[in-house]
Amino acid sequence: MSDDLLQQIQSLQFSDKPKAEQLLRAFVRDVFPLDVTQVELRPLAVSLNSFNGFMTLADGRQLFFKTHIEPDSVVGEYYNSALLAGAGYPIIQPVYRSTEWGKQLLIYEVVHDPSVFDLAWAIETGQMMDALPALTHAQHEADEALLRIYLDTLQWQSAEDAAQSGVHQLFYHRLTGGRLAKFYGPEPSDSEPGTPIVLPNRSSTMREVRAALWVINGQRYDLTLDQLIGQAVSDLVPGQPGLSIVGHGDAHNGNVFFSPTESSLTYFDPAFAGRHHPLLDLTKPLFHNVFAMWMYFPHEKAAQLEISLRAEGGVWSVTHNYELPPIREMFLDSKVEGVLLPILRELKRQGWLLPDWRRFLKSALFCCPFLTMNLTDGSRFPPAISLLGLTMAVEMGAESYQKRSRIDQMLDAVERRI
Repeated sequence: MSDDLLQQIQSLQFSDKPKAEQLLRAFVRDVFPLDVTQVELRPLAVSLNSFNGFMTLADGRQLFFKTHIEPDSVVGEYYNSALLAGAGYPIIQPVYRSTEWGKQLLIYEVVHDPSVFDLAWAIETGQMMDALPALTHAQHEADEALLRIYLDTLQWQSAEDAAQSGVHQLFYHRLTGGRLAKFYGPEPSDSEPGTPIVLPNRSSTMREVRAALWVINGQRYDLTLDQLIGQAVSDLVPGQPGLSIVGHGDAHNGNVFFSPTESSLTYFDPAFAGRHHPLLDLTKPLFHNVFAMWMYFPHEKAAQLEISLRAEGGVWSVTHNYELPPIREMFLDSKVEGVLLPILRELKRQGWLLPDWRRFLKSALFCCPFLTMNLTDGSRFPPAISLLGLTMAVEMGAESYQKRSRIDQMLDAVERRI
């Protein structure tokens, strides 16, 4: 079986939920020894490449399910919650699991705690400001524990083992395995202009977009998107020997629960759990928990966004007012101070710090805004958000000059302190 059926269910949950639930119920009854009478999908903003929800059994028992969908993936059997638990992660263990390629689904006892994604959005939008101190405390404690796990599991990884890592494959194969071309068309050429994209007061093609140089809020960049793609392909080749830790691999806030009673965080959905480079383990939480709310709530963010574009002679100048709310700055500060800075110091102390660690991290960060979702998809993204997403890709992947970007300000401070 291919992953086509699960991909179909993931897409249908937003357009024809009853049909998606019908397909999923048949799938679950076929794969698991469960007499499922009903499934209820929860199409959520966070479900960009996944789906989750509840199922009811004939005896009245309710269970929770979750899967990650990675179209065109070369990753095979890739769920490993036991590895995380053995390393000390507070991880919710599934009661039923199917990890065969094309049939990957984990089933859990029902979790009543809110996800950190939902709680943080409620705080950001002013609905639950009183929860901010408890969440901040829990995040700091979770990052202190994460650093201990990194240090306890830190070891060298051969090129052969690195090549098998799900996280190493994820970034590289989004660039080379079909997703790039599916989103943005084949590599632009004189005979192939590339996929059309609608931007504020301008219709363009990805050929033009990928060849442009950028000035963003006074920040100048000397790499085009095409050059950033090439740089990332070179930097993120999976089969590179190097340092590794045991990591979750996909620890964005949608995969973390907050317990109000214990003021603690718990991980779940270990789709990419394994042994991989610590900087790649940090990439998704650094981007998705901090910079990416436009991706999850495009229309809400578009309503608040002021953005303009001026294109002259191959240079695109953009100004916008998108800033990080305090809750996002908290996540960034906690992850940097609690994990990124100390693990870089430890790698430097042991003589294992790559001289180009910063470019390596930025190449991975570049993939998050550029390849998680299709920025040319006008049915999902208003023109203003498509343009904002392009600027985010440039800021994440390239070094800024004159005025420094927020991500470069953070990395500059880290470099000075290691």
